[in-house]
Amino acid sequence: MLTKIKFVDVVKWLATVIQLIGYGMTGLNLIPYNIYIFFVGIFLWFAVGFMWKDKAIMVVHVGAFISLLIGYLNA
Repeated sequence: MLTKIKFVDVVKWLATVIQLIGYGMTGLNLIPYNIYIFFVGIFLWFAVGFMWKDKAIMVVHVGAFISLLIGYLNA
């Protein structure tokens, strides 16, 4: 039986893979490229929260974006 893949599931898994790449880049000290990857992952996870109407996911990723942006600008 085939199941229809939902768009939100594609975005969710893409965001997860991108975040994992960002963690790997951080471990390899690939700065500032890791931050750029994290920004993409944060944006995608925020989009997932929006599609699910899940305010907790949206809030945590807005907080992550602000924290990362402040750190990036102060570096």
